[in-house]
Amino acid sequence: METLQMLYDIVKFFFLGALQGFTEPIPISSSGHLVLAQHFLGIELPGLSFEVFVNFASLLAVLVIYRKDLVRITKNGLRYVWTKEPNTKEDFMFIVYLMIATIPAGVIGILLGDYIEDSGVSVVGITLMITGIALYLIRNLKGRKNDGDLTMKDALLVGFAQAVALIPGISRSGATIVAAMALGMKQETALRFSFLLYIPVSLGTTILSVPDMIGDSHLHVIWPLLSIAFIAAFIFSYYSLKWFMGIMERGNLKYFSYYCWIVGILVILFA
Repeated sequence: METLQMLYDIVKFFFLGALQGFTEPIPISSSGHLVLAQHFLGIELPGLSFEVFVNFASLLAVLVIYRKDLVRITKNGLRYVWTKEPNTKEDFMFIVYLMIATIPAGVIGILLGDYIEDSGVSVVGITLMITGIALYLIRNLKGRKNDGDLTMKDALLVGFAQAVALIPGISRSGATIVAAMALGMKQETALRFSFLLYIPVSLGTTILSVPDMIGDSHLHVIWPLLSIAFIAAFIFSYYSLKWFMGIMERGNLKYFSYYCWIVGILVILFA
């Protein structure tokens, strides 16, 4: 019996880590899918430590994929601070806009986080439908804005879109990419801004959660299972983001709209 329970736990943690990892980068809401897995499959989420581990795994995957961009904007941003070289200003301002865009989600998360997390399954069905509609509306937009064409207004509006995505079922990547493309950003710029914006939010959430995670009395017991979830989340996040980048290049966002509508309707009907 103990062997069967251990096997079940391994499969459960791997599945949840893979589900979080695969759905985090693509615009179908990872938080919404975890809520659906809990409701329809009867899988109990393992708690705060699990969320911290898998979110950090997704963060590492984003860091690996965008490492060259991060090194470039960091070096040029620091160089601009010290030398004011004109050719480094674009990357410096890109960092500034990322910091500004982080503020709305941080403030709303602190003020309304507990209320938002209590959203039910039916809410996920509705918000998935909304995500699908938003993706469909911008599916053919091309945009003209590069990194150097961004403004304070762009940063704030994308930041508010990210704050809206705190609601389960509203995809974070979907909301920020929709907002960015609606503001006229090119697909490549919208994608880069969206995922570089994910870094400070995810890192901040991880750091703030560390004290609670340390106080988790079950952590020393389940850390091997958390390690399995972490590895699964990292691998699936990495390849899911790579896959999504290819889809963005081909302009196939409409297929995510269809998926969100189908799942949203099924959830509303059967929740």
